[in-house]
Amino acid sequence: MERKKQIAILGSTGSIGTQALEVISEHSDRYEVYCLTANNKVELLAKQAHQYHPAAIVIANAERRDELVRLMDDMPDVKVYAGARALDEIVEAEPIDMVLTAMVGFAGLSPTIHAIRAHKAIALANKETLVVAGELICRLAIENRAAILPVDSEHSAIFQSLVGEDRNPIDKILLTASGGPFRLKSMDELATVTKADALRHPTWDMGAKITIDSASMMNKGFEVIEAKWLFGVEAQQIQVLVHPQSIVHSAVQFQDGSVKAQLGVPDMRLPIQYAFSYPERLPLSGERLDLFRAQHLDFFEPDMEKFRCLKMAYEAIRRGGNMPCIVNAANEIVNRAFLEDRCGFLQMADVIAETMQRATFIPTPTYDDYVATDAEARRIAAELLLKGKVKSEK
Repeated sequence: MERKKQIAILGSTGSIGTQALEVISEHSDRYEVYCLTANNKVELLAKQAHQYHPAAIVIANAERRDELVRLMDDMPDVKVYAGARALDEIVEAEPIDMVLTAMVGFAGLSPTIHAIRAHKAIALANKETLVVAGELICRLAIENRAAILPVDSEHSAIFQSLVGEDRNPIDKILLTASGGPFRLKSMDELATVTKADALRHPTWDMGAKITIDSASMMNKGFEVIEAKWLFGVEAQQIQVLVHPQSIVHSAVQFQDGSVKAQLGVPDMRLPIQYAFSYPERLPLSGERLDLFRAQHLDFFEPDMEKFRCLKMAYEAIRRGGNMPCIVNAANEIVNRAFLEDRCGFLQMADVIAETMQRATFIPTPTYDDYVATDAEARRIAAELLLKGKVKSEK
């Protein structure tokens, strides 16, 4: 009998993590959970551990370790760890074949680096890893012969479109975006939208942080940066297309003018499963795309003035160095502030732009520089929010 692939899921209690567990359940003859991790959701993590019987679980918030230990009293065979260092160490465990990085934000960078250095295959759902430190991650992956398989639906679509095209250079990447809930709103309307409005995404069911990033289109900006590193193209070769139906998940144009795309219903289990099974395609339960019912497919250019976060992401790529790290850190601060009603929707872009001006620019950053930059940019963005000293560019 073939050995089951051992999978570590960083962020098992989030949207990607829970859907990954569904995939593992559907193919329990092929995959087995080695480790589950969460930041704060102790009860759900314990429930998952009882269902999937991993070798270990990690709660990143060390203050909740004792609570988790109590919930796991009846499963002494499951090792319980806590803290950021435990995340770095668990991904290096010898039995692990693949690490699904589904943590949110900058926190995913360090454990991903440790997993790559331990020669683990990476199913990458934490886009911030490549946004913050794309050059470093790509170099480490080559040095350690660690495969990076994209899980974002758009990047998985590009990856799938490139299968069999190894010797054919990419002319252009067509990166699709739903446009989020505010695609048709005016600037005046955007000034008064609420977090409840922003969290009502028209096509995808995602966590709160990424849903807000989708509403501001910062998520798409991050995906542009991610695509640059994953597929070795320049920013000017990546064209964002607003596609409200979310049927074409992205496409690649080649030098002969041909375009290959991946289509399907919005279901994150598909790119998760493809990352697990590549190069195989396994059966997957669920709805199928019916092109007879998909009456039309629309594509629009994004409004870069209305959605300034996307424009700033392109600017960050142009500047290079630690600028994408600065943008990511500031965005994490304003995203949380918006969710906590401490920041207006349009103000998020104002704070990010001002942080880009004030933070220390480093053309060729090291890992330690990224850590310092993240801390500095977060401090600047938090101070700007507290003082309200940002120049509005409405």
